[in-house]
Amino acid sequence: MKKEINIASKIENISLVENLIDEISTDLSLVADIYGNILIAIIEGVTNSIIHGNKKDESKLVNIIISENNSVLSVRICDEGAGFDFDHIPDPTKPGNVEKPDGRGVFLMEHLADEISFDKGGAIVNLKFNI
Repeated sequence: MKKEINIASKIENISLVENLIDEISTDLSLVADIYGNILIAIIEGVTNSIIHGNKKDESKLVNIIISENNSVLSVRICDEGAGFDFDHIPDPTKPGNVEKPDGRGVFLMEHLADEISFDKGGAIVNLKFNI
């Protein structure tokens, strides 16, 4: 199974990604906990791509590719931005960072996915979920 969607960098387009995840969840008969983890992690990644990667520039696209093989769901989220320093994201759970809005998306993705990696300087996020 492989599905792909390209969306313009508008927050409202997240609903298109949610619909795709719902479709995949139905096709693969995902249990609620795994579905929740996948939904939140992908939405965080796409939101980061729209806001931070593409700076809400509606002429730039976010590409999402989701595939399943041997009970592993692989997700690739690509934006047209310059990337970011993913090795130095402040821990949002530390006292000095609790009030700061940044860093929570990557933190959530790291804790919800079974595997996470970045390519192209952070402009591409790869997520893997054991289903």
